[in-house]
Amino acid sequence: MEDQKWLTTAAGVKMPRLIYGTAWKKERTADLVVKAVQSGFKGIDTAGQPKHYDEPLVGVALYRLKDLGIERETLFLQTKFTPLSGQDPNQVPYDKNSPMESQVVQSFETSRKNLQTQYVDSLILHSPVAPHALMMKVWGAMETIQKTGGALQLGISNCYNIEVMRQLYADANVKPAVVQNRFYQETAYDKDLRHWCSNHGVIYQSFWTLTANPHILASNTVRTLAQKYKKTEAQIFFRCLSQSGIVPLIGTSSEQHMREDLSIFDFALSSEELKNLSLLLNQG
Repeated sequence: MEDQKWLTTAAGVKMPRLIYGTAWKKERTADLVVKAVQSGFKGIDTAGQPKHYDEPLVGVALYRLKDLGIERETLFLQTKFTPLSGQDPNQVPYDKNSPMESQVVQSFETSRKNLQTQYVDSLILHSPVAPHALMMKVWGAMETIQKTGGALQLGISNCYNIEVMRQLYADANVKPAVVQNRFYQETAYDKDLRHWCSNHGVIYQSFWTLTANPHILASNTVRTLAQKYKKTEAQIFFRCLSQSGIVPLIGTSSEQHMREDLSIFDFALSSEELKNLSLLLNQG
């Protein structure tokens, strides 16, 4: 069932249906990325944001993996430009006094050095920028990176306002191929935004997927399916999201959980089961 483990984005980029997230891994980043890839993960998410990510250690992991015979080209690599508001003032990976479009270029060059790569598969704007005119300047700088081969596709993260997404999509020359959001009840699981993304060919990536949803994992619906398929509650939830077109970010440090998460492609939920599970999300 290998073909179920990948999808192709609107930008023509091959993206795994599960991605390993490296936020908050700190000094363990390199070891965990190597472990994740050896376990079977083909996608890695990071950011040019030293406050929450150790991007240079992702680069160390990629170097170590190459020595193990795993080439960078076989992996999906995603990083982010993080605006100043999301940075630790003492660890900004660009000149904070330069124009914002220059910050994008500087941040990307820092990321490229950190990751020891000529290109990334996906470059994400870590959060929307206001006003819209300034965001389009930032996006324009990202488009230049994409058009010159530095990034194969572009996307945006932490964008919960559907109007912001619509306006960006309408005005962008290079359309966002991905939106990456926290997946939780407070935003009604982005139901309207996800529907819009589905209609416009934008892939929705979820993060905080397990941490924010213990009530779903503990629900009778999920527990019953876990018993039926002899899977964990997390596997049932991840399989539901994957079959619904969502690409979850997985942040586990456990090798056992890594293997369990990757084995969700060994079974499939029925349409009726997916419908019952989706009702849990519609209660948000």
